[in-house]
Amino acid sequence: MSRTRAVQRMAWLSIATSIATLTLKFGAYFLTGSVSLLSDAMEAFVNLAAGMVALGALTYAARPADDDHAFGHDKAEYFASGVEGALILVAAGSIAWAAVQRLLHPAPIQSLGWGIAVSVVAAGMNFATARILLRAARAHDSITLEADARHLLTDVWTTAGIVAGLLVVMWKPEWSILDPLMAIAVAVQIVFTGVDLLPRSADALLDAA
Repeated sequence: MSRTRAVQRMAWLSIATSIATLTLKFGAYFLTGSVSLLSDAMEAFVNLAAGMVALGALTYAARPADDDHAFGHDKAEYFASGVEGALILVAAGSIAWAAVQRLLHPAPIQSLGWGIAVSVVAAGMNFATARILLRAARAHDSITLEADARHLLTDVWTTAGIVAGLLVVMWKPEWSILDPLMAIAVAVQIVFTGVDLLPRSADALLDAA
């Protein structure tokens, strides 16, 4: 199988996983009303957008050199990773806004057991897909697949932290303030992910030594 077809298949896998986890995570949010689970679901939206951007970039990068692009179109991959970094920052802002609103206007959390179980299933799907994407990224030297995989892994650890916090809330309901505080922590964490991707993409696009 050619490199192009192999990396495109991985991009499609990422998109399919993102759609599935998006559905699961919003289901967990609607079950519970937890703003930290909402933050997790918002990040799944970014996963889906990033997967679609990655597929478009990989398809464009595979085009051969022409009169206007004598060195080919490979740098489209770096553009895609930059877009993904920017999307992550937008998601962080949305999450922080929702968390602050919950701090100002507290609301009860319900059916935490079911919400946590659904989130764990979604995290497992993301982890399996991320491992596959990382192997493909190394095999085909694709920064786009690497960026997508690392974003999915960030999502996994984010979900793990949220689940741990919600288990505490389920045991100690009076500690429900942990819910919006965890959402804010998620926002801060993914800001670092986005900030890391942007300079790497810019350096590659500018041919930094």
